[in-house]
Amino acid sequence: MTQPRSPRAPRTAPTRRLALQQAGLCLAGVLVAGLSVPASAQTQAWPSKPVTVVVPFPAGGGTDAFARPLYAQLTKQLGMQVVIDNKGGAGGNVGATVASKAAPDGYTWFMGAVHHAIAPSIYPKLDYNLGNDFVPVALISNVPQVIVVNPQKVPANNLKELLAHLKANPGKLSYGSAGNGSSHHLAGELFKMQTQTFITHIPYRGAGPALQDLIGGQVDMMFDGLGSSAIHIKSGRLRAIAVASEKRAPGFPDIPTSIEAGVPTYQVATWYGLWAPKGTPKEIVERMAAELRTAFASKEIKDAWTNLGSEIPTLAGPAFGDFVTSETRRWATVVKDGNIKME
Repeated sequence: MTQPRSPRAPRTAPTRRLALQQAGLCLAGVLVAGLSVPASAQTQAWPSKPVTVVVPFPAGGGTDAFARPLYAQLTKQLGMQVVIDNKGGAGGNVGATVASKAAPDGYTWFMGAVHHAIAPSIYPKLDYNLGNDFVPVALISNVPQVIVVNPQKVPANNLKELLAHLKANPGKLSYGSAGNGSSHHLAGELFKMQTQTFITHIPYRGAGPALQDLIGGQVDMMFDGLGSSAIHIKSGRLRAIAVASEKRAPGFPDIPTSIEAGVPTYQVATWYGLWAPKGTPKEIVERMAAELRTAFASKEIKDAWTNLGSEIPTLAGPAFGDFVTSETRRWATVVKDGNIKME
């Protein structure tokens, strides 16, 4: 005959507390294990979704000209889409502000330009600080400014003829720029000061719209980064007068330098760079810099950069940051000495 089972003794309070403590320790261990994923594992997992690069100018400008082939190459290398997000306005400051507030998770980057080294000297208040809100990744390209004119409106084939035309028509010609405080704007003001000419400044919301109006004849000339004017120079829609540099630009051996053209002090370059929002994991920033080096070594990018008038850059990390700091100081001096103000 089967004996009845004895009833299970109820757990005592100490026993229940011990069980809860053990369960809590197990849960805590799981949470800690999840939070303490090695940085190398995070880097290996990146990117696991599309990456966005904020370009703070409208499509069609110099930044865009370099961004599109570069990020197409990075898309191939990373096996994940790299998306360009054009956010123009206020000489590139709207896009910079948006990027500065992005989550520092490696999925948002900022492709700025020389304009952002100029901005602190031009704008009394900015909603971002290039040095404090971003981590410098690498220089993307460095191209000379080029003086371009609408060949249907300006009867000049070289700088000597252009100066003669400007001095015979003071204030009658206009030049477009990517906006107040942009490198196009300051390059134009420098040219006016150094040549004692008067040209009316017409600011736009980016180099792309300014170039379209230059081609259409709404403005007469432009002091543009060679990268964005290159395609229009080759097509004949714009005429290049001179590049503002010591040596002729790659891919454009027929355009004389400002030194050759008789204005040796007029030297201005437009450069573009990549930053990450501050707080982005160091390992991911270094991975992006390594991917850029691989891209720059590819034939596709070498050919594209030559066609845009740029050499392949080598500055990255802190060295790029130091370059940006020196450029910020340089343009601050130019703005002060030229008494250049917002219009």
